[in-house]
Amino acid sequence: MDQHLGLRERKKQRTRETISNTAIALFIEHGFDPVSITQVADAAEVSRRTLFSYFPAKEDLVVHRFADHEDESARVVRARPADQTPLDALRANFLDGLRRHDPITGISDNPEVIAIYELILDTPALYARIVRFFENSERMLVAALRETDDLPELTARLIAAQISAVQRTLALDNFRRAVAGTTAADAYPDALAAAELGFNQLRDGLG
Repeated sequence: MDQHLGLRERKKQRTRETISNTAIALFIEHGFDPVSITQVADAAEVSRRTLFSYFPAKEDLVVHRFADHEDESARVVRARPADQTPLDALRANFLDGLRRHDPITGISDNPEVIAIYELILDTPALYARIVRFFENSERMLVAALRETDDLPELTARLIAAQISAVQRTLALDNFRRAVAGTTAADAYPDALAAAELGFNQLRDGLG
């Protein structure tokens, strides 16, 4: 039974990836708004109903690429050593992402990733969806802060809002650098300096 479940899950994952890859290729070639859900479904050889079972909204076809990161801040806070503050843990995680050229940080030389950045920046619906992605991440961070540090709700919300704002601002600035043609190697020093500035300001303000 477990083996069969594993096979089903793998098949679903392949279908999900096929739909997303097909959609992104169409969006990159023709733009996000001109391409319809029906066109994506036809090109991926699935029904509209199947497509919507994997991606409830058209925007999710693109932002899905960042889905694994939505709870990342919360996971980092929960997994940190006992002697490390949430801010220090999140700072270290963001700086590590920059070093690794993790696409969520906006540092990348991958042409498809950069094309996705451009789609997000140039398409109001996608930009709104990536902002909602960061808002969801922020809510998860609030829960993690309350759970691990026994903070009052308002305190946790204020801390999470400030940290999330810095992460979002840094990432979107890096998206813009990549779209403008700056290579990952050339972007990294400025991105690192900006991240150090942002997290230092948080440290000085939060204590």
